[in-house]
Amino acid sequence: MATSTTQESFSSKQWIYDVFLSFRGEDTRKNFTGHLYMALKEAGINAFIDDNELRRGEDITAELVQAIQGSRISVIVFSRRYADSGWCLEELVKIMECRRTVRQMVLPIFYDVDPSDVRKQNGCFGQAFEKHEQRFLLEVDKVLRWRSALTEAANLSGWDLRNTADGHEARFIRKIIAEITRQLNNAYLFVAVYPVGINSRVEDMSSYLGVGSNDVRMVGILGMGGLGKTTIAKAIYNQFYHSFEGKSFVADVRETSKQPNGQVRLQEQLLSDILKPAKKIKVGCVDKGINIIKERLGCRKVLVIIDDADQMEQLRAIAGKRDWFGSGSRIIITTRDQHLLKQLEVDTVFLAPEMNEEEALELFSWHAFRNSYPNEGYLDLSTSVVSYCGGLPLALEVLGSFLFGRSIPEWTSALEKLKRIPHDQIQKKLRISFDGLSDDKQRDIFLDISCFFIGKDKNYVKQILDGCGFFAEIEISVLLQRCLVTVSERNKLTMHDLLRDMGREVVREKSPKEPGKCSRLWHKEDIKDVLAKHCGTEEIEGVTLNLLRSDDVSFSTKAFANMQRLRLLQLNYVQLTGSYEYLTKELRWLCWHGLPLKFIPNSFHQQKLVAIDLRYSNLTHVWKDPGLLDKLKILNLSHSHYLQRSPDFSKLPNLEKLMLKDCKSLFEVHPSIGHLERLLVVNLKDCKMLKDLPRSFYELKSIETLDLSGCSKFANLDDDLGNMVSLTTLLADNTAIRKVPSTILRLTNLKYLSLCDCNLTDDAIPKDLGSLFSLQELNLQSNSFRSLPSSLNGLSKLRRLILDYCANLNAIPELPNNLKSLEARNCTSLERIPNLSEISNMDTLSLTNCSKLIEIPGLVKLLKSLRFIRMEGCSNITDALKENILQGWTVSGFGGIFLPGNNIPEWFPYVDEGASVFFEVPQNIGCNLKELIVCIVYSSCLDNIVSQDLTSISVINYTKGTMRTSRPVAIDVVASHEDHLWQRNLSDNAFNLEGCDEVEVIVDFGPQFSVKKTGTLSRRERLPDGDAGPSHGSSDEDRPPKRLRSDPNTEMSIDEHVEHEG
Repeated sequence: MATSTTQESFSSKQWIYDVFLSFRGEDTRKNFTGHLYMALKEAGINAFIDDNELRRGEDITAELVQAIQGSRISVIVFSRRYADSGWCLEELVKIMECRRTVRQMVLPIFYDVDPSDVRKQNGCFGQAFEKHEQRFLLEVDKVLRWRSALTEAANLSGWDLRNTADGHEARFIRKIIAEITRQLNNAYLFVAVYPVGINSRVEDMSSYLGVGSNDVRMVGILGMGGLGKTTIAKAIYNQFYHSFEGKSFVADVRETSKQPNGQVRLQEQLLSDILKPAKKIKVGCVDKGINIIKERLGCRKVLVIIDDADQMEQLRAIAGKRDWFGSGSRIIITTRDQHLLKQLEVDTVFLAPEMNEEEALELFSWHAFRNSYPNEGYLDLSTSVVSYCGGLPLALEVLGSFLFGRSIPEWTSALEKLKRIPHDQIQKKLRISFDGLSDDKQRDIFLDISCFFIGKDKNYVKQILDGCGFFAEIEISVLLQRCLVTVSERNKLTMHDLLRDMGREVVREKSPKEPGKCSRLWHKEDIKDVLAKHCGTEEIEGVTLNLLRSDDVSFSTKAFANMQRLRLLQLNYVQLTGSYEYLTKELRWLCWHGLPLKFIPNSFHQQKLVAIDLRYSNLTHVWKDPGLLDKLKILNLSHSHYLQRSPDFSKLPNLEKLMLKDCKSLFEVHPSIGHLERLLVVNLKDCKMLKDLPRSFYELKSIETLDLSGCSKFANLDDDLGNMVSLTTLLADNTAIRKVPSTILRLTNLKYLSLCDCNLTDDAIPKDLGSLFSLQELNLQSNSFRSLPSSLNGLSKLRRLILDYCANLNAIPELPNNLKSLEARNCTSLERIPNLSEISNMDTLSLTNCSKLIEIPGLVKLLKSLRFIRMEGCSNITDALKENILQGWTVSGFGGIFLPGNNIPEWFPYVDEGASVFFEVPQNIGCNLKELIVCIVYSSCLDNIVSQDLTSISVINYTKGTMRTSRPVAIDVVASHEDHLWQRNLSDNAFNLEGCDEVEVIVDFGPQFSVKKTGTLSRRERLPDGDAGPSHGSSDEDRPPKRLRSDPNTEMSIDEHVEHEG
């Protein structure tokens, strides 16, 4: 989402002039326009007037382009001979472009001409265009641009001298000056010294606002401190305030509300900003202020921005309900607290994004070097700083300014310091959110996460923290809502690196010189020093020390003797000597990867432990007599390669999760596992010596997930499997199971079943598979069956069916109508696919290398829903089917199609050899363009290799000076010597193409592939039948040079917009 600072919008632009005057010199320079210019100067308005009276030709100078782009308002004086001048018309085209791109205000003046003649090019304007059309017979597009600009400008609200001030020029000029002054007095907010990336965020935010609709809409801008929420809000204010009857930017709400009568002050500011009374409005009390707001603003269309709110009382005082404001109003709230927005019941929330790498480097460079790119010799250091800042604009600005003008040794020293001690100015801003937490438990949980649990599973951490006496569910929820913590798609707790450092600095500053007196220890050298010197104290609640297997470091257990409040202990690949009785009995979490012991001694008994993680241990058996561990919920012994038997579970009555993954020597699971009535998850993946499970295991009605994948000697699932009524996930890939017991059909809660690579034959799967009515995903790839049970279509909730590499499969039976994904790659015997016409929600069809397939019944009806069609290597499908897929999917699809073929379809009007194609967006499409469709022919020198290189499509708009790149998140491309087609549909929401734009599309398919041809098709809505022009390329001679239009001093940089799409 990078946006170059050279391409700014009205929201963030720093203007050079107040007014640009466009006029026909020989008509009005020495009379009306000259008088208007002098009146503007006398009014203190900075106006640009072109003093050159002898302009020739049509190409306007770079100086004029810069003046137009740098003016807040353009005033166009239409006079009788205005349209005679190609120069004036080119000026006008540029002015109207700036109106669209930077929201420049345009005020037309009709000086002794009829606005209708300007709009329709009649009268003297029509005569001028007759000459232009004769002169520019080979440049029809230029004349069309001029006509379009005149029509657009004449449709704007302006002044007609004949109907204003009785034609009296002096009074007419006074009215113009008054209006311009009024517009200029609508003071814009200062946004940023270097507004990098702001325009793209304003563009994204605009779709949330829907300015122009009549509803009253409340929108939140949410994010952690320093992300630029206020900057975005200011830019939004500048861009849209002119569309409202009144506006107010209520800044620093959090700080203002802390002052005496703070909420009253906020109300008074809101009313004064919008009503602009002669005397400042006095409210008196909050309740009275609410009534005044409702009475005075209830019929006004207003824009209100409430910046940095952190309490509901603030919002109740100034924007409690939508009906306080008139139709079409927009209320925007910036905050760090998501719950606040929920309480207010906002319509939508815009999550302020971090800067991407390109944006971050540019913003940092402006502050550190006063340039858009680092100075020579500083790139690596700059990249390190940018990485440290993690896309946080505040940090980039602070550190860039701090490092400005400093030498390389000073930079190096500063970076080393930042690794230990965060910058104070950044800390203060970030700490506001931490200090705003309502109680010590919330603060303690934040500190625990920042020091120990980043990257850990949220549910895992909750169980540990609950064991520490916290109320983790609600407290973590608060941290999420305050933007202090986030949860990844895989349910991992994460936070911004600078928030992590802020939390750790809160801990460190309590005792910066004596780490043994801090509550939490995470820094390796500090911990090694504390343990070596035995200087730990009872202040310590958590320690995490991560060493390498190769580290030969040993500590005495006596070092822990004074740590009597120790709750959380991680000692990966650490060796301890001495008695374990020195360890406190307050431990709730023990993580000790690479435990060197053969078994856990009785002196180590820790009755309060909630989670034990001993992965990669040297244990041969766990313990002889563990003692009662009734608080233990999680036991992870994965990758303990010498462990032969599981522990006795009789003293672990509340165990919920048992992880024994990759215990290669494990051959026996203790029968006492059958007593674990709360056990939910059992992971035995890759326990290659395990042949079976005790009968008692199958009596457990609590288990939800069982993973036996990779247990290559595991031959039988017991018939009592059907008793495990809570089982939702059963994974048994690459096992010795050759037949699935019929009792599996009693598992009515089973959602995910995977039996890959088990050499299953036709009679191995129960015929009545449709009884598993909860099943959502079935993975049977790499098996030997030739057919599947016909009851498959009874799986009404099945969403995904995976049959890849079933080389003997020759037919797929009828499928359930709700299926979303059918994957049958490399089924080389597959000849028949069922009719798919009723599976209306299918979005993925993968049939790569199904070489015997000829037809796919019903596929054409699915082209409105399918996002991906993978048919590489389907060499026998008919040409008619390929054409139907390509043309039908072109109409409605979004995603990608892979088909065998060596020619771009004939309905693509623009086709070039190689990996790019140049074209001009047709004038008749104009701003109605909705989609850009790209099709390529590609091949590879490799064969039967799946490449996971990230494909990309870059669209360079030479007219607008932008480049935007779309990168599909994951497309595995099968390398093949044979030619194949790839077709993809791009929405113009991302690329913003308009009529007459000169555009180049470049496809990057990765180094293993050769792109032989590229074609594009631009489309308004739908491609009507038969509406396909002939394919044609454009030669290199026809293309403009690949330079962007530039100002007098610098070449305009490309605005690269990178999207990540699903």
